[in-house]
Amino acid sequence: MAYTWSKDLETGNSLIDSQHQQLIKAINDLLSACATGQGRDTLHQTLDFLVSYTSKHFGDEERLQQQYQYPDYPNHKNLHDKFKVFVQDLATQMKASGPTTTLVSKVTFGVGDWLVNHIKREDTKVAAFIREKQH
Repeated sequence: MAYTWSKDLETGNSLIDSQHQQLIKAINDLLSACATGQGRDTLHQTLDFLVSYTSKHFGDEERLQQQYQYPDYPNHKNLHDKFKVFVQDLATQMKASGPTTTLVSKVTFGVGDWLVNHIKREDTKVAAFIREKQH
């Protein structure tokens, strides 16, 4: 089941929203590859993207939080740091065991569900705080 970009995932920040869409697209592309029997072949490329892009995206988000002095920044950064470790661990598993079906599932659902929940629970709070500070 693909992840659908919806209004409740929008933060209102065009940079952050476009980055979130790219992350979700990567998961959906992997799910599409799975549907055609190409999931294991696509996994390495997906993990490479996720490792690099989550670092870039989280860095951009964290700079915004610091710029606007978001009060829950330390907790938010901690959530990002733990997720980066999770994604790096998946990439390490890929190198050690190859593209297993279990690993494909961990990426598609572990990463995808985390992203959607994080956006809805945390990033929308940050966006609301920044909007308030801007007015």
